[in-house]
Amino acid sequence: MGLTIGVDIGGTKIAAGVVDEEGNILDIHRVPTPQTAEGIVDAICDAVSEAGKGYEIEAVGIGAAGYVDDKRATVLFAPNIHWRHEPLKDKVEQRVGLPVVVENDANAAAWGEYRFGAGKGHDDVICITLGTGLGGGIIIGNKLRRGRFGVAAEFGHIRVVPDGLLCGCGSQGCWEQYASGRALVRYAKQRANATPENATILLGLGDGTPDGIQGKHVSEAARQGCPVAVDSFRELARWAGAGLADLASLFDPSAFIVGGGVSDEGELVLGPIRKSFRRWLIGGQWRPHAQVLAAQLGGEAGLVGAADLARQG
Repeated sequence: MGLTIGVDIGGTKIAAGVVDEEGNILDIHRVPTPQTAEGIVDAICDAVSEAGKGYEIEAVGIGAAGYVDDKRATVLFAPNIHWRHEPLKDKVEQRVGLPVVVENDANAAAWGEYRFGAGKGHDDVICITLGTGLGGGIIIGNKLRRGRFGVAAEFGHIRVVPDGLLCGCGSQGCWEQYASGRALVRYAKQRANATPENATILLGLGDGTPDGIQGKHVSEAARQGCPVAVDSFRELARWAGAGLADLASLFDPSAFIVGGGVSDEGELVLGPIRKSFRRWLIGGQWRPHAQVLAAQLGGEAGLVGAADLARQG
């Protein structure tokens, strides 16, 4: 199969890109993300139509946050869009006249990294995305493993602290409450409030108060050597690495790929994640260690992965 279109549904923008068989994005069209569920369907169709002008497009892949059924057709539940058993595949196919595959966005990103990014050359890869929350994807034996009902790899909602912090999913102690961009900001605010004398750089980037700290401030302050910001990254990395050690016990991959906005800080976060992974890996002194790699495709991984999954049907 030749050219396909991948769609990434973001909080502010929907991107549709024409992708070739080598994972190259040939053209891309972006539209603002509407506020309504039906408006988002309209925007997806418009973006696909605009992006595909002048190309022979054979299929469309859509990456959607939430639970996607085993047929890759229906969004069973989307946390940030009011989609409940939304027949997204049928709706978009009727409008654009092309075969459509719907996939969880983290799965799509994982597949993109496996095929064209950091996972090339590996048969068994586990991906995690450290963004606002924590997502994941499983590739074992060169296949995307979605589970019987299509909703596997929701790693962010593994409970790592019994009766821990309340999660947006309604449970308590979920991994993403301790290893995510949201967690990073919480750590920084707590530490800046406790020891403001160690957070002068960090506080200076915001409004001067712990409550004004944002994720971008923590990253910039850490690059400048702010002790509170650096320590906040280390705390996130401690939880992330320990979680990867648990996943190694389950899946025994040859590589973990860490993506998402937090991973953009490179070795600032990846080095401590590797250290924590080695610390908590059961039998680590006797067994081979999976590589812990930085994602390579950035924000385009989901779009590229969705397009490639559509190509495979």
